[in-house]
Amino acid sequence: MATRRVTITALNGGHARPVAELVRLAMDHDDPVVVRKDTGAEADLRSVLAVMMLDLAEGDVVTLETADAPASAALLDALSAVLDPKG
Repeated sequence: MATRRVTITALNGGHARPVAELVRLAMDHDDPVVVRKDTGAEADLRSVLAVMMLDLAEGDVVTLETADAPASAALLDALSAVLDPKG
């Protein structure tokens, strides 16, 4: 598994625009992509509704996880940039 921990700096209550960007990036990837909060709650990043229900907010630390694949590092970089553009 390819994983990345990210502290969210760009979301406030999981607003639709950044969540839509996360979903778009995940949909372009061949393997499932999971976002997991430290509480254990998780969602498939290919589902807008599932991600919105996580209620991601600034300051949350999440783990992004996907299968090891040639494009995994680039995908995790892109997802991290949406969640933490300053990072």
